[in-house]
Amino acid sequence: MSDKPLLADKEFLMTERDFDEIAALALKHTGIVLGRHKANMVYGRIARRLRQTGYRNFADYLAYLRDNFRDESTNFINLITTNLTSFYRESHHFDFLRDTVIPELKKKSDKKVRIWSSGCSIGQEAYTIAFTLAEAHLASSFDVKILATDLDSNVVNTGEQGVYPADSLMSVPDETVERFFEKNRSGNQVRVKKSMRDLVHFKRLNLLEGWPMKGKFDVIFCRNVVIYFNRETQKALFNRYADYLPVGGYLIIGHSESLNGLTDRFKSVGNTIYQKIY
Repeated sequence: MSDKPLLADKEFLMTERDFDEIAALALKHTGIVLGRHKANMVYGRIARRLRQTGYRNFADYLAYLRDNFRDESTNFINLITTNLTSFYRESHHFDFLRDTVIPELKKKSDKKVRIWSSGCSIGQEAYTIAFTLAEAHLASSFDVKILATDLDSNVVNTGEQGVYPADSLMSVPDETVERFFEKNRSGNQVRVKKSMRDLVHFKRLNLLEGWPMKGKFDVIFCRNVVIYFNRETQKALFNRYADYLPVGGYLIIGHSESLNGLTDRFKSVGNTIYQKIY
């Protein structure tokens, strides 16, 4: 580590030492691995907090963070985590849910359906799951609960409100928009209808800490989350997910992710879709 500036011609000074401390904190508290190639991204996000708090450089902010980590950690974590999402993103996953998983769920004798959207961001994934279940007439005839969790408290709050820009519905079929959304008077925002919001329960959760959930899930979505973790953390996480699924349950991951070499408790049954075998 050194005090050499990492990026030139920036509003705030961020040294190599500053970046390495941020990376170490991110790894310890979120599991996210930040290489030096992420320097511009890290600068852009932390600089927002410097402007809010009035600190003149990264070193001063990090000194404050060290002394007040309990109070400031939520702001720091929210800045570091990435929240890219949309309705029906990677749509083949929802086709699989509709065509393969739901027919299996309809055979359950206890009529209970439990699905976890892990790393839910602002909730669009979880609500797409809810729409898919509702369109298959599962939500009205079964005891359905969708858990949506994320490390970032801000996005969890957004998801709970269920309010989105109207232009975020570009990938949503017109009949789905009509059935599950209501527009505000100006037409620039929409809100997910209460019947769907009631199916989804949002909670802040750090995947590296304890999981308070009891019971197992039929399906776990963990898409584009583990790409930020090192292989050791990925292995531990995928095996923990396996513990929360019954044999035959499904784990759905992101387009750039794979279980190869990380766990043998699943078999591949589709494009980034896995089924637990033991």
